[in-house]
Amino acid sequence: MDIPKLVANQKKYFLQQETKNLSFRKNALKTLKNAILNHESKIKQALFSDFKKSEFESYATEIGVVLAELDLAISKLNSWAKPKTVLPSMLNFPSWSKIYKEPYGTVLIISPWNYPFQLAISPLIGAIAAGNTAIIKPSELTPNTSKVVKKIIESVFDKNYIATIEGGVEVSKELLEQRWDYIFFTGSVPVGKIIAQAAAKNLTPVTLELGGKSPCIIQHSANIKLAAKRLVWGKFLNGGQTCIAPDYILIDEKVKNDFVNYFTVELEKAYGKNPQNSTDFPRIINQKNFERLSRMIDNQDILFGGDTNVADLYIAPTLINNPSLESEVMQDEIFGPILPIISYKDEKEIDTTISNFEKPLAFYVFSNRNAFAKELIQKYSFGGGVIND
Repeated sequence: MDIPKLVANQKKYFLQQETKNLSFRKNALKTLKNAILNHESKIKQALFSDFKKSEFESYATEIGVVLAELDLAISKLNSWAKPKTVLPSMLNFPSWSKIYKEPYGTVLIISPWNYPFQLAISPLIGAIAAGNTAIIKPSELTPNTSKVVKKIIESVFDKNYIATIEGGVEVSKELLEQRWDYIFFTGSVPVGKIIAQAAAKNLTPVTLELGGKSPCIIQHSANIKLAAKRLVWGKFLNGGQTCIAPDYILIDEKVKNDFVNYFTVELEKAYGKNPQNSTDFPRIINQKNFERLSRMIDNQDILFGGDTNVADLYIAPTLINNPSLESEVMQDEIFGPILPIISYKDEKEIDTTISNFEKPLAFYVFSNRNAFAKELIQKYSFGGGVIND
């Protein structure tokens, strides 16, 4: 595909002003929704083929999220797009002032492999609703889902309005050489830096949704059984390959043994005695990531799990006891079914550990002491924080 020509054609199409029309935008969103519903079974099949994602997870974390976002955008579009009247400055009295909501123009969406359908289509919904044209670059690591995304887009949209371009790193490089009006990227911090550097050449605004080492603090007053149940769900959903998954636990040593016991019980409830046989437990995306995660387990004190199978790209849900902050598992975002658990005696130790890392994307606190939870929420910077969930 001639990428420069496609981008140029999209820019020409945007200048025709058609995408700014509210009826046009709303019709495009409805058309996209119908296309997704018509391809639902193929989306599920593709996600299973790419990394054995179950039908339940495929709907709950990919298709259902997108359909809900489409419904929201369709119902709210008129109010979102409406100009907002604001009080004018006294310097301009008498006068009136309004803020007009305008599209950026031609948008590039680079989506990741961990939620390859949702994180390709959700940004597209925003782009369409705001009146932009868009080009999606799906992840080459999930080729089956990438093909379905491309098929859905091509079945309902002219490529001069919305297009999908498949390919690997070289295609991404060529795309980033073009001049965009906005870039939306979800993925790793190292790649995020490359995106930001490319965008800076033209002062292109970007949205970067990146990961990090998101902590989970469990204080002795918490409902330990409930915390264990919710952590099994939140950590091992999608095989731990979720950017907002808890990356490590900081737990009061007084309740650590109870937590570990409850945790193993909840794991068995969720995935059975052998999670490899569970239809609900996905696989690691590829061998490169399998090997990276396997190294994190090496020479660690494993409280639970630790089993691996390279032929099946399977790594069991694994709980690691008190790893060193210098160990590989504590250096970078894990992005897999491995959960370090670090105990503390004094609450001051929490700060010592958390301050060792960059600001996290997510922040979890389990405590029935409101003052304790609120203090932590106010003290640290993070993308989104949750108490007792």
